[in-house]
Amino acid sequence: MKPQIHKPTGAFIGASWTALLVGGITFMVGLWNANMQLNEKGYYFTVFLYGLFSAVSLQKSVRDRMEGIPVTGIYFGLCWLSTGLAILLLAVGLFNATLADSEKGFYAMAFLLSLFAAVAVQKNVRDIAIMNAAAGSLEE
Repeated sequence: MKPQIHKPTGAFIGASWTALLVGGITFMVGLWNANMQLNEKGYYFTVFLYGLFSAVSLQKSVRDRMEGIPVTGIYFGLCWLSTGLAILLLAVGLFNATLADSEKGFYAMAFLLSLFAAVAVQKNVRDIAIMNAAAGSLEE
């Protein structure tokens, strides 16, 4: 039995994109203005992009499995591992950083907001694509 898919509301689509943009821009502006060495900024930027990619990949593989699309166990496990590692890498980096606790919290919250929003945006994009495909097949 396939799960029933509903078109996301405009409010949820807007909120998802807004959260992704606010989280991402906030994280990047924080890095730009941070008083840290360029290699540290590069570390946080790379962890940020790795986290976004791994979260979207995890969401896609979970959704594929729900819809009966084959996903190998190794890829599924790597998606979970990558998402966990991205969060762990950020946590370890912030724990060892010479930043104020408020700055550490700022980066952590912007990162987590962005991960959540990336998953929501990916879900919305996929749901809309499925709804559009279904509407296209009804017109034929």
